[in-house]
Amino acid sequence: MCNLGINTDSFNPKVLYTMKKKFSETDSVPYHSHDFITMIYVLSGSCTYNISNTLYHVKKGDMVICNPGVFHGKIINAGEEIMEFHIGLTNISLEGLPRNYLIPCGDCPVIVISRMEQDIVKCCSDIFLEQEKFEPGSEVMLKIHVMKLVVTFLKAAGLDSPCGRVPDFSFETYDKATVINTLVSFINENYMKEITLDTISKNIYLSPAYISKVFKEEMGESPINYLIKVRLAKAHELLVAGGMPVKAVAKSVGYDDAYHFSKLYKKYYNEPPLKSKRPESA
Repeated sequence: MCNLGINTDSFNPKVLYTMKKKFSETDSVPYHSHDFITMIYVLSGSCTYNISNTLYHVKKGDMVICNPGVFHGKIINAGEEIMEFHIGLTNISLEGLPRNYLIPCGDCPVIVISRMEQDIVKCCSDIFLEQEKFEPGSEVMLKIHVMKLVVTFLKAAGLDSPCGRVPDFSFETYDKATVINTLVSFINENYMKEITLDTISKNIYLSPAYISKVFKEEMGESPINYLIKVRLAKAHELLVAGGMPVKAVAKSVGYDDAYHFSKLYKKYYNEPPLKSKRPESA
């Protein structure tokens, strides 16, 4: 049996983030490094990666692995675009490798996934679906799916004996933009559900403190304030369109308490919800 270097008693990776992102020639991806493991699976398209000053052409089915401290960046030519699935990991210990290394130092960082491509794609799909569910227990299921993806990758890569301080984490500029895009998309798609900073952080594997800090830096407001604005804007559209009582509008945008909704609405629009309704539907 192939030794994957995993000790079942200690294999407990910490998932920092999981996200899907499309890059095109208009996206700027600077040369940078992380202090954690980055797994990047190419779902579609192609581009050129500069990894440790060596160029690699990557395409659908390739897995890019960057150990901590490995510099990398993208070169996307005119007409090119690439859809990728990104995972940030730490707390990895594999036999024969330094702590938080997923591949041996000096190995090719681009692994062509061929014999288990369908399994890798299935793992990615399971992660996407679990994130969309946004249900109790989803954060645990997400970690399970990510652990399965890591094990599947190790099997596919054929690592026979892969094996310290836990680093402080720092995200580079393009990662921050990706995080913001992920947060904005999540809020826009789930504004009608019960959302707190804690549930957001668990769903995308980022700490509440980091989410608040980055979101405010990039957007000029907190994630919760952005959520409120989205909800109220949707409510305003429904009220102007008419046909729904205020209580129903409030519930449709995530507020069970119509009185609380009305207070927020009046503060934001300088008038109560009833005044925004079309006269014939008031």
